[in-house]
Amino acid sequence: MLLLALALALQTTPPGEDPVDPYVQSNANAGAVPFKGGAMLTAFHGKAGIDRIADDLVDRIKADRRIAEILKGQDEVRLRRLLKEQFCYILNGGCAYSGRTMKAAHKDLGLQTADVGALVEDLQAAMRQEGVAFFAQNRFLAKLAPMKRDAVER
Repeated sequence: MLLLALALALQTTPPGEDPVDPYVQSNANAGAVPFKGGAMLTAFHGKAGIDRIADDLVDRIKADRRIAEILKGQDEVRLRRLLKEQFCYILNGGCAYSGRTMKAAHKDLGLQTADVGALVEDLQAAMRQEGVAFFAQNRFLAKLAPMKRDAVER
């Protein structure tokens, strides 16, 4: 218990991000277990490719009139960082995920199934832009799909 309290007390806010309430950080919060081996990381063009995909995804969401409103008032700097960490962790890129659980991260956003569908379309477009092979896109989306139940509230 003392270690948990100490870990929470030592959490710092990265530069450019808004402070958040303390929470327990764990790779389990990423919502999926990583792929085995390095084939998926290679298919996504390594960490640089993951960074480009995550940045492109956020830009697409901001421009997508179906879901852009959801990002209003959210910490975009933190979102970009955590997407990069989450994708890198799941793709077995050697990264740790420092975000909250999917349920906690999406609490009170009022996400609907249609919102998740729009997000998936935007992610597919970002992966296509990066040149990720269709089979690799599908494998990645299959890892992400179970997170829907923790993100959708209505």
